[in-house]
Amino acid sequence: MTALPPWLDPLPDAQDMRDTDAWAIEHQGIPSLELMERAGCGLARVVEEVAADGPVAVVCGKGNNGGDGLAAGRLLREAGREVRVLLLPAPGELRGDTAENLRRLGIDPDGDLPEGALDAAPAVEPFSTQRLAGAAVIVDAILGTGTSGAPHGVAARAVEEVNAAGAPVVAADGPSGADASTGEVEGAAVRATATATFAAAKPGLYVAPAKALAGRVEVIDIGIPHGAPVEPAAGLITPAVLAELPRRDAPGSKFTSGHVLVCGGSAGLTGAPTLAATAAARAGAGYVTVLAPASLSAIFELKLTEVMSRGLAEEDGHLTPQAVEAVLAATGAGGALALGPGLGRDERALEVAREIARRAEVALVLDADGLNAHAGRLEDLALRGAPTVLTPHAGELGRLLGIGSDEVSARRLHHAREAARRSGAIVVLKGDDTIVAAPDGPTAINALSAPALATAGTGDVLTGVVGAYLAKDVEPFAAACAAVLVHARAGRLAADAHGPEAVMAGDVAHQLGHARAALEGPRP
Repeated sequence: MTALPPWLDPLPDAQDMRDTDAWAIEHQGIPSLELMERAGCGLARVVEEVAADGPVAVVCGKGNNGGDGLAAGRLLREAGREVRVLLLPAPGELRGDTAENLRRLGIDPDGDLPEGALDAAPAVEPFSTQRLAGAAVIVDAILGTGTSGAPHGVAARAVEEVNAAGAPVVAADGPSGADASTGEVEGAAVRATATATFAAAKPGLYVAPAKALAGRVEVIDIGIPHGAPVEPAAGLITPAVLAELPRRDAPGSKFTSGHVLVCGGSAGLTGAPTLAATAAARAGAGYVTVLAPASLSAIFELKLTEVMSRGLAEEDGHLTPQAVEAVLAATGAGGALALGPGLGRDERALEVAREIARRAEVALVLDADGLNAHAGRLEDLALRGAPTVLTPHAGELGRLLGIGSDEVSARRLHHAREAARRSGAIVVLKGDDTIVAAPDGPTAINALSAPALATAGTGDVLTGVVGAYLAKDVEPFAAACAAVLVHARAGRLAADAHGPEAVMAGDVAHQLGHARAALEGPRP
């Protein structure tokens, strides 16, 4: 695994955090109890932000996560809040710093917990549904980020009852039941209003389906210095990636700005290549050419003023194998090829896509039916000698892998990485949590939510942006990550201009320049 580039904000998984904690304690001399106290303090602060007054119910498990909850409960009580600290295990099951935090609340870990009456609460009491009633906010300190799989037993019951209580929830480090390393959710899981995550954010907090459970994520600094000898495999895309993109300068020309070829289109599907071509131009390509069935040329001539078009061999509005050599010849001057938008499902056209992908010696973006042409043939792409970027949604990735889209959606991080490994390509798994996976390399996650992108054609826009950046000879992983970030920001700008429900894909394409400028900031 290669190191993360500097424009990714590291997202350590559970094992990374265990190693980091151990390094801080054993090599930096920071007492583990001090780390837990700082975590509890940060957790208490987020609780105050979510609910400034009213009773607080803190539900604690037996691990270090429970210890963080015990510390937060004590600190909130010392600050004058009414706090019900509810313990799931027996006190004797607690160990180490968690047991010490129980002592700091005045409870002997070797003793029993007192049962509280509804009008009076002991320092700590056994968990009960009744004690959740009337809480202004609930703290979920049930399961830590080191757990995976579905909760069971008393933890599962507590998760369900916390959700049923109806109060806002603050999760300690991550929502119980959601895998903080992967984003997978296999059973009951807490629905949090906010998550106070300690030392660093975790991948699963930004990956669906867990992303929807985490709420607002706030990273709590617990005093671990930089320099821990861990190499996280994932990171959040930051605007610093845009430094990898060249800018148009005075000596430049349309030739130095890159040439994008968009190959696709079929009868009734001229919109997709039009959007991809427009986006490539708006993303800075010096010139763009659409390669499409010859009978559709007049349509592209009318739709695209600044883009060239070339008619290819076809029958009934679908590309035929005779088109292959013309496309390959067009790539001879270099640049990048976006293959698949609007191609259609005609078997002859799909064979054209497979042959072009196999033989093209330029950087390739494969989307839509260009991807469907490779269903069950993912490994064929590993034979390519030039950079390849795949931009599937869950359904398309499922077809590539031979599994259902629901399976992809349940394990998005895993399947994006698996597809990258098998194809040798950069895989951009689209969604509100778009994932960019490199084969044997890092994984990037986009945290810039843009709900307005949930409309037809925005994927074609993304394809054009990736193509434009590849045509500028940007390193493929950086090109894909930069495209994802600019595309998301353009979606937000389009929503500002038109309202989220009214955005169309063309609106996003026309915001690409503004999006990049906003992310880069003022030019020197």
